Amino acid sequence: MAVAVEPDVPAPAPAQAFGSALESVVVYAQGAVCTRRTRFTLPEGHRGEFRIHVGDVPLSAYPQSLRGTVTVGPDGLRVADVRPRIEAVVVQPRDVPELRRACDAADEHLTRLNARRARLHTEIEATAGLRAAQARQRRDDPYPRPAAVESVLALADFVTDRLDTLQTRMRALEEECSQAEHDARVARHRLDEASGSLRVEEARTTGSAVLTLDLAGDAPAPAAPVEVVVDLEYQVPGARWVPQYQLRLDTAMTGGTLVMRAAVAQRTGEDWTGVRLGLSTADLDRRTDLPELRSLRIGRRQAAPAPSGWREPPAGLDELFAGYDAGTAKRRELAAADGRYLPPDAIASKTLTGGAVPGGYGMAELRADQGSWMDEEQARGGYPQAAPMPPPMAMPSAPIAPGSAPAPPPPPAPRMRRSRPGGAPRAEAAGAPPPAQAFAGAAYGGGGAELELSDNYMERLDPDGPGGDAASALPGADLLDYADLVLTGPDDVAARGRLRPGGSYDAAAVEYRRRAEAVASLALPAHAARVRESAGSYDYRFDVAAAADVESDGGWHTVPVCTVEVGLEPEFVTVPSVDESVYGTVHVTNASAHALLAGPADVSVGGEFLMTVPLPTLAPGERQRVGVGVVESVQVARRTHMRESTAGLRNQTTVLDHRIEIDVANHLARDITVEVLERVPVSDDKDVKIEEHAADPQWERDAEPRDGQLVRGARVWRLRLPANSTRTLVGRYEIRIPGGKSVVGGNRRA
Repeated sequence: MAVAVEPDVPAPAPAQAFGSALESVVVYAQGAVCTRRTRFTLPEGHRGEFRIHVGDVPLSAYPQSLRGTVTVGPDGLRVADVRPRIEAVVVQPRDVPELRRACDAADEHLTRLNARRARLHTEIEATAGLRAAQARQRRDDPYPRPAAVESVLALADFVTDRLDTLQTRMRALEEECSQAEHDARVARHRLDEASGSLRVEEARTTGSAVLTLDLAGDAPAPAAPVEVVVDLEYQVPGARWVPQYQLRLDTAMTGGTLVMRAAVAQRTGEDWTGVRLGLSTADLDRRTDLPELRSLRIGRRQAAPAPSGWREPPAGLDELFAGYDAGTAKRRELAAADGRYLPPDAIASKTLTGGAVPGGYGMAELRADQGSWMDEEQARGGYPQAAPMPPPMAMPSAPIAPGSAPAPPPPPAPRMRRSRPGGAPRAEAAGAPPPAQAFAGAAYGGGGAELELSDNYMERLDPDGPGGDAASALPGADLLDYADLVLTGPDDVAARGRLRPGGSYDAAAVEYRRRAEAVASLALPAHAARVRESAGSYDYRFDVAAAADVESDGGWHTVPVCTVEVGLEPEFVTVPSVDESVYGTVHVTNASAHALLAGPADVSVGGEFLMTVPLPTLAPGERQRVGVGVVESVQVARRTHMRESTAGLRNQTTVLDHRIEIDVANHLARDITVEVLERVPVSDDKDVKIEEHAADPQWERDAEPRDGQLVRGARVWRLRLPANSTRTLVGRYEIRIPGGKSVVGGNRRA
């Protein structure tokens, strides 16, 4: 068989590391898109590819969102490929954050004090246990020996003085230990509340990206070193924002400003320091691609066109590994003949019972789940690693005699699975390889194999099934990512020699994304609303005027956004029949070119904070009323008079004549507009009539909805009240009730 030998291809040059800085961040309704900028110099006369290494990419970033753009550079220079990378970095002691050093120092100081306290406590117990020993009586002496009173008293004085000194030291040490415990708790609390981007471990895992830049073939090579600026863009979860406002009114409430702010929370794993911040109402997870409509045709069924980007493996792929299998089998035969090969059952039994291995070899290096063998170097104890074995299904159950072939594995028992979402279950061999291996092995191999995998892999249907023939198999997105494909080794019998997705980056970043996504459950500030709910059907982006700093601690941080042009018109409202207080309101008109989202507004008058009120969503040109609380300088007093009489034939109609008088006093030094609300009774009975009389001044029907509802019988006075003046408002109406409509027990007069 002829073998084609490809010419030697030089290995790509290693990526050069350059410093980078976070340039801008756009925070969406959920998630953010960060742009990191790096600068380097392209050497003179460079042609072809140029690889750069950009660090400080958070592990929570989605690898499929990495985008590279050349913003400054020679013509024809473009980013050909961007690859994520995970690196392990050993943190030097000098690079440990100050908070971590302070916490360790506080813990070490507390440990030393506790050791001193333990030693002092032991000394106090030993001193308190000192006693004078009684002199032993001699056998031939009939009289007791005299006691040494002076010695006993001297010992007692010594113990008392020593205990006083030790107890004084103990009290001082207890206070010092209490203060040290407090300092340690404070240091630990500060460390826990610090930014999530603060790495305090001795060895940490960091993310980075490798960008491959390519100069087009027809582009001229740079005649001199050229400065190149490349922007790396990536998407991260764990970021959100809500709008906030400051409504600053002057003393007369006739003018003021509306300042838009934003409460931003993020736990992406990196601090946003001095970045250009953008706030968008859009949803990053919303799909923007157009749907693909399938055509319905009547006629002969045609095979689907073969997808581009992949092809079936060549015929006879398994034959390429015949020599490897033969060599592996020969090695097992030699190991079995030498007594150094153990089958799985022998290894398991020896491991579980603790017995010795034939030949005097130890069991520490052998696995209990599959057979293994050792070469001469291992037998002598040269190195402890056992040579790898083929998968369990390819191993015999007994030592192989020289010259014999391995026994074939028993046929697996069939088990059921679905071939496609919602499809009927199909039989599958037990012990089949995982989806990635099954995809690379069975789907790419021939022989009528069928399998179903996740959304990232393709599905092979039966030729006679409802989904079409084998040519309708489509590769997933992972298989079209050529740079991430991994060639399976020869030990994996089911998928060897075939490509499959690597997926190592996602496996390492799952925990970091889980921590970042915890920001979605963060409680909103008072009166705040989610931007997607308040924005409705439109999307808009607000650009922060100045550079912003947002730490990665998962808490809310207030960022000033911009000053909004609004029209302010003060007005005072009172409903004296319910409450004689006068409430100040401001009609806010959005005079800017963009809409304002709903959120809390801090109202201040003349530099004095009043309250926080909810501001509704304002479209451009829309006008809404915002309350600012009770105004004590405007007072209202309400009086009512009712006169009862009879009218009609035989005086059977009861007439209730009501008169309402309202005094409005303006103690301010300026003219104000007052809106006084009153209500006239309404009746659904045509026999009960309500007649209004002329009011002074004339009131109007209130056609404006109040709190979203139209109040029946509502009347309103709108008057301009001069400074330091009082005016009386008078309103009258009559209620005529026929005799037959009288309420049982008498008509109410209240």
